[in-house]
Amino acid sequence: MPACNTYRMRIVMLVLGCLVGLSGMSWAEGPSLTAPRTITVALDGSGDFTSIQEAVDSAKKGDTVFLKPGAYAQDLTIHSKDKIKLIGAGVDKVTMLGRDDLVGVLHVGKWPYGATDIEISGLTINEHGGHALGIFNGKGITLRNLRVKGMLFGQQVQDVRIEDCVIGGSETTGVQFSDSQAVLVGNVIHDNDHGVNIAGKSDVRLERNVILRSLFEAVVVNDKAKASLVGNTLVKNGGGAAFLGASQSDASGNVIGLNKVGFLVAPSSRVTTSFNALFNSEGDYMRAGSPNTPAPDLKQDSDVVGDPRFVDAERDDFRLRSDSGALNRGQFPFLGALPPVQKLSSTR
Repeated sequence: MPACNTYRMRIVMLVLGCLVGLSGMSWAEGPSLTAPRTITVALDGSGDFTSIQEAVDSAKKGDTVFLKPGAYAQDLTIHSKDKIKLIGAGVDKVTMLGRDDLVGVLHVGKWPYGATDIEISGLTINEHGGHALGIFNGKGITLRNLRVKGMLFGQQVQDVRIEDCVIGGSETTGVQFSDSQAVLVGNVIHDNDHGVNIAGKSDVRLERNVILRSLFEAVVVNDKAKASLVGNTLVKNGGGAAFLGASQSDASGNVIGLNKVGFLVAPSSRVTTSFNALFNSEGDYMRAGSPNTPAPDLKQDSDVVGDPRFVDAERDDFRLRSDSGALNRGQFPFLGALPPVQKLSSTR
């Protein structure tokens, strides 16, 4: 080969080498060449893994980890991951039980590492040591169609969405957020000491949730937190919603009934209310103190006071009857979380 051609070839190879070096990867390692995968976990060995943790650890951006039916005596920590999904075969088919030596069963994020754009759905998560599911130092976390038996706790997390979940059975709080930003939509939160606790500098929106049978308040907003309660049904609790500390909140379009107290408001907090249906045994509005005192001056002209006429409150059917006074109030076609039953028209 002539010397000039050899020289040119060396120059070409040198340029290619520099380009590869600058890219930090070989041609075969380009992420655009890797299609998203579905990684299957099965206890009987019919999947890719029997361990949920090993499956998640192997997942890359865009992958889905699918859990086949089974009761998994395992725990899981998802951290340093971006855009992965954990999907179970269904809340009645997949249960995460945890392990005897750990508190909590499923953790998303881990100090100092976080997790981003994580979606979890279609399974039951049992509590262990008082905790079931924890979210820490993450962003873009979606929890959908889960059954959580125990506390769901979030700290320093942003853009969290909890939707269509059933959360209950905690000896402390069903859902608790500290210094976090979250939206809870369409959940049933039941049989906890407190339903939802919003603390620190959190900013949380609750919309169309049913919160029932809390030993104390269904919702507590404390410290410097901000909360928006829109169209929820808070029933059979020790109290409906408590606004304490230096919190700032808005509550509108809710049904707050069959509790001891409706709204408990501390003088140091700021709260606006409108178009709420109230029906509580000891008082609809109370000022926090020692003791708490009635505060009828906080009642709004837009409030609906009196029996909201649930379909069957004894059997926890909190839909409104067609003759309820909580229908067509302000901008709300109905107050509370649940669409009313429709009046049947007579036919000949």
